[in-house]
Amino acid sequence: MPNFFKLTITIILTTTLILSQQVLAHTWIPVRGGIPFGISGIALIKQQNKKLNFLVIHDNKKKNQGRLGILTIEGQQPPQYLPLKWDKNIDLPLDLEAITTIPTANNQEFIALTSAGTAYHLKFNSQNQTISVIKLFILPEVLPDNNIESFSLQTIKNQLVAVWAHRGEDEQPAILYWGIFDLTTYHIKVAGTAKFQVPYPQTNVRHISDLKIDDAGIVYITSASDTGNDGPFQSAVYVAGYLAFHNQKIVWQQNQQLFPIYRDNYHKIEGLEIIPGASGGIIVATDDENMGASVHMIGQ
Repeated sequence: MPNFFKLTITIILTTTLILSQQVLAHTWIPVRGGIPFGISGIALIKQQNKKLNFLVIHDNKKKNQGRLGILTIEGQQPPQYLPLKWDKNIDLPLDLEAITTIPTANNQEFIALTSAGTAYHLKFNSQNQTISVIKLFILPEVLPDNNIESFSLQTIKNQLVAVWAHRGEDEQPAILYWGIFDLTTYHIKVAGTAKFQVPYPQTNVRHISDLKIDDAGIVYITSASDTGNDGPFQSAVYVAGYLAFHNQKIVWQQNQQLFPIYRDNYHKIEGLEIIPGASGGIIVATDDENMGASVHMIGQ
């Protein structure tokens, strides 16, 4: 086994064991009630002391329903939610399911993605709290029956790496994609794909409901069980594996000892974000249909 893969497995297992000891610390915090406010993706805007600002998306399809909002969490105070208007020059997206910061843009630019693979390069103006759409583009290799619920960008070895996944369902595995993203041309050169299934949840499961990749190349994913608008729901968070450059190629190594680092029997997690620093951790957000949205910080 190459040293690269030995190091990969060591990092994954160490991270998993550390997080698994911290997952019971805090309770869920309600954000808003009702189907239109379910959170299908979350991305960090700003982190300052105990105050966190996030851009969240909603998988709405009707014209009178919101697509974006600012979520502010400060200490033990109730979270604040501010709806944002979509760019009036661009048609409303249908079924936004994933959002990621662009790591080279100082947390002011994002890529949001629909389940059909349409991507929106967004710019957030923090002064007047507005969103503008810079560019629309289509993910490569998206099949007609695919349902994309995750997308993440990270800079590794000075390369902008993109990772996304078709969610899969029950016996049908998720399909993980990765490649190099050229932001100047909006072209993603796909470097590989892999099938992926989780051991939990076991029924009505979406194997990958969201994902994020950190700057060490570790890929975290969420899985969720959806039995209808009133639940019951189940969810889990996993360290799925690792991406890194080996012989000038970006290579995927899946975690072969897959188990939940966090599990929940009451919520449908569809949003995941990594919060850096000593006070950080992993924040997860839910689309609990009729029960709306809640958030929970893991590892804080």
